[in-house]
Amino acid sequence: MVENNQYWWFRRLGLLASILALAVVMLGAWVRLSDAGLGCPDWPGCYGHLTVPTVRLEISDANQAFPERPVETHKAWKEMIHRYFAGSLGLLIAAMAFLALRNRHDSRQPVLLPLVLLGLVIFQALLGMWTVTLQLKPLVVMGHLLGGFATLSLLWWLYLRTHVSGNQYLFTQINLMPWAMLGVLLLVMQIALGGWTSSNYAALACPDFPTCQGKWWPQTDFREAFVLWRGLGVNYEFGVLEHPARTAIHLTHRIGAVVVAGYLFFLGFIGLRHLSGGARNMAYVLLLLLLTQIGLGISNVIFHLPLPVAVLHNGVAALLLLALLSFVFLLNRIRGVN
Repeated sequence: MVENNQYWWFRRLGLLASILALAVVMLGAWVRLSDAGLGCPDWPGCYGHLTVPTVRLEISDANQAFPERPVETHKAWKEMIHRYFAGSLGLLIAAMAFLALRNRHDSRQPVLLPLVLLGLVIFQALLGMWTVTLQLKPLVVMGHLLGGFATLSLLWWLYLRTHVSGNQYLFTQINLMPWAMLGVLLLVMQIALGGWTSSNYAALACPDFPTCQGKWWPQTDFREAFVLWRGLGVNYEFGVLEHPARTAIHLTHRIGAVVVAGYLFFLGFIGLRHLSGGARNMAYVLLLLLLTQIGLGISNVIFHLPLPVAVLHNGVAALLLLALLSFVFLLNRIRGVN
C-alpha cells in the first residue's frame, strides 16, 4: 500500500513537473526576448538579495555594488520570476528522484530516468549561472535553451511511461520508427538554430518575407556567423556580430525551417495514411502544431518580433517536440517495445 501511494504521488508530480517545465521554457524565452537576461547581474540572487531591490536604500546600495549594471526593476523582476519557477521545478524533480528511490522495488517505478533528470536540472542551474556570469555568451544561452527543452522532453517521456498503457493499437504496413526518430533529430537541430538566432540577436536580420532585405540572397558572412567561442570577458548583450553574419544566421534558420517543416509534413501525412488510433490522432496534432508554428514564424518577421508572438513561437516549438515524442512513444507501443 505504501509503495502504491508513493507511485501515485510520483505520477502526479511528473505531470505537474511537465507543466511547470513548459512554463519555465516559455518564461526563459520571455526573459531573453525582452532583453532581461542580465536583469540581475549576479546569481542566484538579484543584486545580493533573494528578491529584487525595491526600496530606495536597497537600490542605491545595488547601484554602488554594480555600477556597470544599474537596477532596472522591470527587467530584474522578469529574471527573478524565471528563477523562482526554475527553482520550483528543480525541487519537484528532486522530490521525484527521492520517491523513485524509495519506491524502487515496485516493478512499475522508473528509477534511472528521474535520477538523470536530477543531474540534468543541476547542470541547467549551472548553465543559468554561466548565462549571467559570462554575459549572455551565445553558446551558453543556446545550451541553456536546449537543456530546458531536454528537461521538458524527459519529463514528458516519463509522464507517458507512467500514464499511457501498453499495446492499444495495431501496427500496420510500414515501420515509421526510423523516420520518426530522424524527425526528432531534425527538429532538435532546428530548435538549436532558433536558439543561436535569438542569442545572436539575428531574428530581425531579415525584416521582410519571403525575401530578405529585398533580395533572395543578400550579403552574408557565414565564417563569422557560427563561431562558437570568442573567449571570455565579452558582453554579448544586443549581440557583437556585424549585420552580414546575423543575416547568415537568419537565413540558415529559415532554410532549416523549410527542410524540417517539409519533412514533418511528410511524416504526418504518412502517419495519417498508415496508422490508426492514438498514433493517427497524434499525427493530426503534429500537423496542426506545425501549421501554427509556420504562421508564428512568418508573423515574427512581418510584425517585427512582437513579444507575445515570439514567446508563443518558442512555446509551440516545445509542444511540437512533445507531440513528436508522443508519436515516437506510441510507435514503440504499437510495435510492442516497452
